[in-house]
Amino acid sequence: MKRILKITSILLIACLAIFLAIPRNHYIVRALIYQKPKIDSYKLFDNRKVEKGEPQKWAVSNKYNNYNFNKEQLAYFDTYKTVAYLVVKDTTLLSETYWGGYNKESYSNSFSMSKSFVSLLIGCAIQDGYIKNIDQPVGDFLPEYKEGAKSKITLRNLLTMSSNLSWDESYSSLFSITTQAYYGNDIKRIVLNLHSMGEPGKYFDYRGSDPQLLALIIEKVSGKKLSEYASEKIWKPVGAEQDALWSLDKRDGTEKASCCFNSNARDFARFGQLMLNCGKWKGKQIVPEWWVKEITKQENHLIDLELNQPNKRYGMQWWLLNYKNYNIFYARGILGQYIFVIPELNAVIVRLGQMRNNTKIEGHPEDVYKYIDFAIDIINK
Repeated sequence: MKRILKITSILLIACLAIFLAIPRNHYIVRALIYQKPKIDSYKLFDNRKVEKGEPQKWAVSNKYNNYNFNKEQLAYFDTYKTVAYLVVKDTTLLSETYWGGYNKESYSNSFSMSKSFVSLLIGCAIQDGYIKNIDQPVGDFLPEYKEGAKSKITLRNLLTMSSNLSWDESYSSLFSITTQAYYGNDIKRIVLNLHSMGEPGKYFDYRGSDPQLLALIIEKVSGKKLSEYASEKIWKPVGAEQDALWSLDKRDGTEKASCCFNSNARDFARFGQLMLNCGKWKGKQIVPEWWVKEITKQENHLIDLELNQPNKRYGMQWWLLNYKNYNIFYARGILGQYIFVIPELNAVIVRLGQMRNNTKIEGHPEDVYKYIDFAIDIINK
């Protein structure tokens, strides 16, 4: 009996070794070694620079850092391992605080906030004449989507997360397609070989495949790498102070567009300010104004699968929230990465950190409300 068990164990180990030796499965080894994603995971990957142009420093408010957080606020920041919290009001830096060894120059992972950045680049591609309109089929750009049920999917479906593609948005499973995309080395193959699970354009169902496909389309039509196009159309014009780093699936590979745009709190705030300015930066229209309005509208013709009601909380790669009579839109990433835009207060808030409060209120993480409340207190001081 012992001999049989020993032979069986050896065979299982050998089979596992063969399975993990297959190049396509190398991501499992990386996932086992590094476990769940972290805000400094860019160090594990090859990255492509999103080059800055001429840096433009933020103007500093004459009330800069006059606000002192109370014990409860500091405890909340500490509980969720916040590393940066920043408020811009009336285009000036009003408040910023860093923890855990981070500072104004520290790189941190955007995670899914990058989805919102990709939506801005689609607007730029429309402005450049590369894309006629968002009702074009994806198959116009990617031949893998020309035939069968996938031929019905449009850019609008990708932007509104209503493609109905076979993507499992699971962050905790070792074998999920999300884990494979994050730690794997061929994200292009993954998203091009997805299959349709039914009619698109009916349900809002959050998935990382859709912005990744949008990024492939941007590359295809512009003839440029996503990072290069982002640098040219946004990062240089808004005067970022540091090069950003967009993590790749392999050396000289493809940007992981659904995540992994690495920058600092001050430069992340520039995305929020650009949105607050309806696509303008210092008087120059960077992203079409109509596009900023389009991507921050409710897509309530879709059913929100998670909440089982008409979708009120997601536009086109931007989250939407009405809170205390403020119409807020925001970019969001796992572990609590946020860029909030509050037009009524002419304010932008950035929060970066290593944990998120996973309790939800009407489909939004509870900490969303906390960080907005903190900023309102700072502004009203």
